Amino acid sequence: MNAFRVGIAGPVGSGKTALVDALCKAMRQTFNIAVVTNDIYTQEDAQFLVRSQALERDRILGVETGGCPHTAIREDASMNLAAIEELEQRFLNLNLIFVESGGDNLAATFSPELVDLNVYVIDVAGGDKIPRKGGPGITKSDLLIINKIDLAPYVGADLGVMERDAQKMRGQKPFVFTNLKTQDGLGAIVDFIQSRAGLTLETDVTT
Repeated sequence: MNAFRVGIAGPVGSGKTALVDALCKAMRQTFNIAVVTNDIYTQEDAQFLVRSQALERDRILGVETGGCPHTAIREDASMNLAAIEELEQRFLNLNLIFVESGGDNLAATFSPELVDLNVYVIDVAGGDKIPRKGGPGITKSDLLIINKIDLAPYVGADLGVMERDAQKMRGQKPFVFTNLKTQDGLGAIVDFIQSRAGLTLETDVTT
């Protein structure tokens, strides 16, 4: 049985890697996890996760996408699919893989061939106008995360406006406000992923 794949996309600096780090640390004792990261010309995000000890080094693979990060998660996902295949061969009982995209714009989306669940991360520092700008990440992702809520007073962002606009743009699709430094909102994300993936039983994470 193939692992359930969660795609995490969003603009540069929105907190994608911090989210992957937090999710791994929150879920690794119960679920068998691996990560694929995407960077344009480096493996910076993969190296960050290794340094932070989110998972063991061999559970984290970095993909260098070149100049078009959105292509590697949508039009031609072959590099990411190859990385996923390698991880599934290393760890036969994997049941959850996070695929972090390179930083991109609001139009970036994952191919349904690549992931089972789309999570999109924006941050308050971009201003309270971001949700109403729309784009596939805002309107069509399975879960929208509005991160860095602690910065709202410093950038003049109104969380009430962001909530109203997110509801308007997404309809019934869920969204979560987060401050990953304090793990505020993290539990709701973990619960959402577990629910959608059907991950409810304790798993042997040793292989």
